[in-house]
Amino acid sequence: MTFRPIARTVHRHADVNGVRVFYRESLPERRDAPVMLLLHGFPSASHQFRRLIDTLGGRYRLIAPDYPGFGHTRVPAGFTYSFDALADVIEGFVRELGLTRFVTYVFDFGAPVGFRLAERHPEWIAGLVVQNGNAYTEGLSDGARDFIALRPDTPGSEETIRALLTLDGTRGQYETGVADPTLIAPDGWTLDQHFLDLPGRAEAQVALAVDYHRNVARYPLWQAWLRKHTPPTLITWGSHDPFFPEPGALAYLRDLPEAELHLFDTGHFALETHLPEIAPLIARFLDRVWAAR
Repeated sequence: MTFRPIARTVHRHADVNGVRVFYRESLPERRDAPVMLLLHGFPSASHQFRRLIDTLGGRYRLIAPDYPGFGHTRVPAGFTYSFDALADVIEGFVRELGLTRFVTYVFDFGAPVGFRLAERHPEWIAGLVVQNGNAYTEGLSDGARDFIALRPDTPGSEETIRALLTLDGTRGQYETGVADPTLIAPDGWTLDQHFLDLPGRAEAQVALAVDYHRNVARYPLWQAWLRKHTPPTLITWGSHDPFFPEPGALAYLRDLPEAELHLFDTGHFALETHLPEIAPLIARFLDRVWAAR
């Protein structure tokens, strides 16, 4: 029996225009290993990729930053939270690390951040791994549509958003739609809640929630980008996601008919329950994309 050692990972900070961006980076055996930028979702941070990095980081350079308002990243006083601002910081982060070509893994909030990067720098994007990262209106559940419709002047909007930032709300995002919740370790939602409860974090999430409608307005632009650039794409999707259900995955095939699509009987955080199935798909995809560069 051959044992593949767990990847060595470093944990660092990069300074980007006053934002101290925390990130995790694997140290693969090969200097020319394929590179993948891992863009996390709500309400999580780079820690959601720990098991994936342990599994694949010995062969690939995997880089996972925390956005402003998430995880260990720290922002200066007065930072204004929006999806444009998150993309600005991650764009600066990519430049700070000297990355010029990489596969982008987009999950949940990672989709609006990642597609903004792609719009600005198509030359950076060697391929896409899309995991419950929505870019189509048919991928929005009724609950998601109601949530996205909230505005600062909507009566009760802040209370509705803050209700999602509780421990029950956070845990529910992990467990809803999952056939066997015992497959999900409690560490993820517990750590997420720790960060959500830090001073200023709830206010950051409220600001991002009421800004989310701007992402939906950009869907046609992102779809046009996909049709124009046709990046190699792997789609791995939890079919029972309460926010971004299965039609959101199928919609990508309209603009990327050659994309590789895999649907899984699980919820929003598909890596939590199906890492053994998804990790080999990502490995084969990275090898294929890098060989074609």
